[in-house]
Amino acid sequence: MFTGIVEELGTVAAIEDQGDAIRLTIASDITLSDAGLGDSIAVNGCCLTVAERTDTTWTADVMAETLEKTGIGGLAVGEQVNLERAVTAEKRLGGHIVQGHVDAVGEVIARTPSEHWEVVEIAMPAELGRYLVDKGSITVDGISLTVVEAGETSFTVSLIPETLARTTLGFRTPGSRVNLEVDVIAKHVEKLVRAYTTPAAPAALKEN
Repeated sequence: MFTGIVEELGTVAAIEDQGDAIRLTIASDITLSDAGLGDSIAVNGCCLTVAERTDTTWTADVMAETLEKTGIGGLAVGEQVNLERAVTAEKRLGGHIVQGHVDAVGEVIARTPSEHWEVVEIAMPAELGRYLVDKGSITVDGISLTVVEAGETSFTVSLIPETLARTTLGFRTPGSRVNLEVDVIAKHVEKLVRAYTTPAAPAALKEN
């Protein structure tokens, strides 16, 4: 589990194409300091497992499902990525509960700068719209953000200078693809409520 508070920007050091998978190598500092084999690190909000490590890089195996459902497959060598280690019990939950399981890929469609912040509008698949509410939480490329305005197929977020300076959203332009993860609590609530709102199927007739 993660919190959506990006610890550092890493750099894609190598990508090994394995046909139906890739081996992704990331150069990093903070997230590598105590990383062991099998540990989880979120890369642009996608939970990956450390399979190998050196003093300056770590490598993860990325399977076809992840390549199809996230923006990881579109990364290039030299590109910067948001990194966060899995949360531990003694850490503060500074953002919100983030699983690192990407729900869909969205697209930056507009940026409106202001003097001290910037409003970014992001398009999303319509099926995610029901999980967003104004002032609710959304994870964008691994960043825990507060929804300013939730629409049916897009939403806006306001970015403070800290977020602009320390994450990839500082340089994402209109047309850029971003990983999206909605609030898992909203999905659990939906499933629980559905049991009370969906008409029960008629019981099978008993044989005489």
